[in-house]
Amino acid sequence: MMFKRLRDLREDRDLTQAQMADFLKIHQTTYSDYEIGKLNVPIDVFIKLARFYHTSIDYLAELTDDPTPYK
Repeated sequence: MMFKRLRDLREDRDLTQAQMADFLKIHQTTYSDYEIGKLNVPIDVFIKLARFYHTSIDYLAELTDDPTPYK
């Protein structure tokens, strides 16, 4: 499953894949593989990304179009 929103959110903030990989403490190629759907995104990474972008995991995974994080 490709995660277009991961790329869109990153690009909207003018961040590179390398910067996101550094934040997540992973290799840039691993982060790239998450964005294109070559690798599954582990739940702990989804949680970090949702908190970083102030949104929900459901929004990142394109299960909802509402970016509002859960309380």
